[in-house]
Amino acid sequence: MRATVAGTGSYLPGEPIGNDLIDSLVGPLPQEVAEDIAISSRHWIIDPATGSHHERNSELAAAAGRAALDDAGVDPADVDLLVLATATPEYPLPPTVNLVQDQLGIGTCATYELRSGGAGTVQALELVRLLIEAGTHRTALVIGSETTSPALAPIFLGVPSSKVRIRDRIPVYMFGDGAGAVVLRAEAGPAGGLVGGATGAIGPGRAPGIQVIGGGTHAPVHEQAAAKRLVTLKVDVVAAGHFAPALVAEAIGETLAASGAGADEIDVCVVPEGTSGWMREAMTEGAVERDEWTKITGEFVDSLSRRGALGCAGPLVCLDDAARAGQLRPGQRVLLVGIESSKWVHAGVLIDWQHPTSTEDLT
Repeated sequence: MRATVAGTGSYLPGEPIGNDLIDSLVGPLPQEVAEDIAISSRHWIIDPATGSHHERNSELAAAAGRAALDDAGVDPADVDLLVLATATPEYPLPPTVNLVQDQLGIGTCATYELRSGGAGTVQALELVRLLIEAGTHRTALVIGSETTSPALAPIFLGVPSSKVRIRDRIPVYMFGDGAGAVVLRAEAGPAGGLVGGATGAIGPGRAPGIQVIGGGTHAPVHEQAAAKRLVTLKVDVVAAGHFAPALVAEAIGETLAASGAGADEIDVCVVPEGTSGWMREAMTEGAVERDEWTKITGEFVDSLSRRGALGCAGPLVCLDDAARAGQLRPGQRVLLVGIESSKWVHAGVLIDWQHPTSTEDLT
């Protein structure tokens, strides 16, 4: 059995939030920093003026999952495996995946939740591939969903924009909320579907590049409650910019090796941040040891500039955007990559794309 892509979907909350509004909230970025980030709009579940929530993580995830099921023509009752990746769950317990199961009306099935960042959904696809090939499951729904904006709100609510430090402005410009999903089905035959994948972490002994501090068990709850911010988002932008190209290179190299494929076989490489200025510069300058990505003659695609950094949701949102834009066609080899700076994790999966393209206008 092969795990084949039967449908994709995504969901973004509310209207796009442009950089002009972010500028009014936290002040502008230096031009070179803004150019490197290369994000012009994003979507949030919060009201930027008040911080109130319009939607929840599970609602975003369910909407994306519903879109993928509709695209695949699959009834929720047919799903026997549901996997959700997120770094921003609604509660420590119950798992958000089971809230999504309820909202989608999926009956008894196996459920898993991966607490991860940008690599989570790609890791999930590889796990699902192995389970489907083993004959354990036949229809799987994989979802990545993130709601980072609630952690951003304390940076600017009640704070004059001139008082927001540059290092605190950057995450507000970077992160968006959203969800992406893919339906995988077991199909007989030697061709098509997920070929193989690989994942790893290159961060032992290296400080985290992204941390969300608060609400966990790292410190007594009464001390956390007395802190200036209950939740603090820390981003080491310098470290992320330095190590992210290496993460992408490792993901590409390890995935190609695990799949027995050559870089020249890749038609499309879907990688969030793959078209960002700093990423392309690292590619052209040979700033990383592994050079498989420079040998890829196919197209690098993403939709980061219009969606913002979406963590676990990013790879599947970019995949859905590419599919609906007609950038993925049956017969192509598609390499999907996910990376995260939280503890320097990378993941990749190679797909022999067979799903018919349904081109739609992307807003």
